[in-house]
Amino acid sequence: MEHIILNDQEIAHKTKRIAYQIYETFCDEEEVILAGISKNGFVFATKIAVELAAISPLKVVLCEVFINKQDPKAAITTSLPTESFEDKGLVLIDDVLHSGTTLIYGVKYFLEFNLRKFKTAVLVDRNHKKYPVKADFKGLSLSTSLNEHIDVVFEAANSYVTLS
Repeated sequence: MEHIILNDQEIAHKTKRIAYQIYETFCDEEEVILAGISKNGFVFATKIAVELAAISPLKVVLCEVFINKQDPKAAITTSLPTESFEDKGLVLIDDVLHSGTTLIYGVKYFLEFNLRKFKTAVLVDRNHKKYPVKADFKGLSLSTSLNEHIDVVFEAANSYVTLS
């Protein structure tokens, strides 16, 4: 049985709040890279980028991060050349923080670069971490059982998050 835990309006509100938090953190920078983990993480990063561009003078650069979620030790690639990350502020973004596997391997990848600031953001944090990784910015923190599933659906007219 599915329960909608966030509707389109609530997602928009949380996205805007995260954008303000990112601006507060990176206000002393000229540019910030929003690195969204492929698929929903990148969609969420794009939504944050729109809000951030509306509220701040920061130059927002979007980057898609390709991580094999079944084999996170496999090579990670990005839509930007690696020299783009040097001496920049970066936020690694995903839709849901389940066990922390995807996020920790994403963090590991970006630690190879000399970043000015490095933060993480998720729409939903499930609080079932297998690894010592945390989201600096989160839309919703939710304690769920291991049997429950969070699904984020981003649609043009109606986005939502379900718990089943």
